[in-house]
Amino acid sequence: MPTSVAWGVWSESSLHNTRSWMPPPQVSLLSPLPTPAPTFSCLQLHRPIFLSTLRTHSSSSSSSSPASVWTSTSNPSPKVMVTRERGKNGKLIQALAEHGIDCLELPLIQHTRGPDMDMLCSVLSEDITFDWIVITSPESALVFLEAWTAAGNPNVNVGVVGAGTASIFEDVMQFSKRSLNVAFVPSQATGKVLASELPKKGIKCSVLYPASAKASNDIEEGLSNRGFEVTRLNTYTTVPVQHIDQMLLMQALSTPVVAVASPSAIRWVDGILEALGAHDHF
Repeated sequence: MPTSVAWGVWSESSLHNTRSWMPPPQVSLLSPLPTPAPTFSCLQLHRPIFLSTLRTHSSSSSSSSPASVWTSTSNPSPKVMVTRERGKNGKLIQALAEHGIDCLELPLIQHTRGPDMDMLCSVLSEDITFDWIVITSPESALVFLEAWTAAGNPNVNVGVVGAGTASIFEDVMQFSKRSLNVAFVPSQATGKVLASELPKKGIKCSVLYPASAKASNDIEEGLSNRGFEVTRLNTYTTVPVQHIDQMLLMQALSTPVVAVASPSAIRWVDGILEALGAHDHF
């Protein structure tokens, strides 16, 4: 009998408010998702699914082997699917476990080097001083730190989009002898607000913006409109995973909530459902 899937989607803006997040009521594939708590948005995917006929490509490699992650053994059915790159879901899984919420880890995306990664290392190694380094995601922070370390830990002032991104720099700041300083966090964790609030030092103020190749132009446009000189470097990009274990995907389709941390993950969720539908699995 065809069923209807309704997935609640927990977006990036909610990842750092886990203590105020309320778990969704228990649901089944035979009923629509009840009205979610207001702290996350809901993506309704009303498409009939025949799980018994579902077929996907599976891989024998370790990267695509089943990787379900349980935060509790009291309830064997996961309530939240976490989708970040493998190994980067730990904090969210732990935070949800504190609320008694079980998770299933199903990475939907992976990160690869961008065309400007080598240039970032070169720029940081040269005697070029930027008033600000703007970092707008945890992944951008990790990529930047790799280049910053390779360049010999030059002195930099960093502006970050929010607390989650700032947390990536905490350990580094303790041991960097103040050569790396997170000096600005906007009042709201969005690129547009960061661009409107970043302090301007003098008439000319230079900004280095290492970013995902898929990031929008909000940062450089907003800063340029205020008179900043912005150098954007596309240091990494996000691509969908190529293989997903069949049994793991079947488990994931039954979870009522999907936690996503990027637009790429949301597009992947919709894309795989479209692909399965095209092969008569819906």
